[in-house]
Amino acid sequence: MNSFTNLLSSLILAISLVAIAIFSIQNVDDVSIKFLTLESITIPVGILLIFCSAMGLILGWLIPLLFSRQKTRRG
Repeated sequence: MNSFTNLLSSLILAISLVAIAIFSIQNVDDVSIKFLTLESITIPVGILLIFCSAMGLILGWLIPLLFSRQKTRRG
């Protein structure tokens, strides 16, 4: 069962990376993010999407590690 879970996770990650690559190639326009009164520099959509995806993967990996409760043994 563990190997199936690893295979499924790898497959989902690979499909999403291919989708990001195709989307990035087809949309090469520059964008800037505006939030309230702040505005970022203009960067291509692909770089922004890769950055956001990488941050999501890192946070998705770190948050369960930070908030998981360690089981203690009582002897």
